[in-house]
Amino acid sequence: MSAARVGVVTFPGTLDDQDAARAVRLVGAEAVPLWHADHDLRGVDAVFLPGGFSYGDYLRCGAISRFAPLMEELVPAARAGLPVLGTCNGFQILCEAHLLPGALTRNGSLHYVCRDQRVRIEQPATAWTNSFDQDQEIVLPIKHGEGRYVASDDTLAALEAGGHVVVRYLGNPNGSLNDIAGIRNEAGNVVGLMPHPEHAVEELVGAPSTDGLGFFTSILKNLVNA
Repeated sequence: MSAARVGVVTFPGTLDDQDAARAVRLVGAEAVPLWHADHDLRGVDAVFLPGGFSYGDYLRCGAISRFAPLMEELVPAARAGLPVLGTCNGFQILCEAHLLPGALTRNGSLHYVCRDQRVRIEQPATAWTNSFDQDQEIVLPIKHGEGRYVASDDTLAALEAGGHVVVRYLGNPNGSLNDIAGIRNEAGNVVGLMPHPEHAVEELVGAPSTDGLGFFTSILKNLVNA
């Protein structure tokens, strides 16, 4: 059986694509580079939208990226079931592309935050979190200036009622409503997450844990069992 192929997207200003690709390889999958200007998903089995400052964060974080040629292919593929994980700027792009509801705005403190953050897994029943237990607490790095999740009251109520909150902060670092750190779509194949699992995959470097590996073993398990 050939290795699962996980596409890692690079936009102008992306920072974490190489870290994401390494995390993909660490769990035994093939990391496939995807360029923002191409109309080609290269037959991948899943896609990772990494963090950074795509297109310089002009207009709004992710506002220009949503119109990239690659996104014209990714959006319908995600709606058809392709697993997609967006972290930090990737989460912002997923919201701008309307694959996930709500928006990410300036941190409540108006300061950039960069630290290791304890979070709780609220929903392990997704393509990207099935290696975790319900209510499991993990530590992941965060680094963002616009990570405050906001949505209408109706949207928040629907997220909570439907079990669409995937990860929740323990000690809110940015003022996110309902302490939301990550959410999923209705089908559970699309997940947006402000913390960075790709920076918590090796003991020697990165966060003081390897808790991020679970997101990558999850997608591998999901693809093998599909």
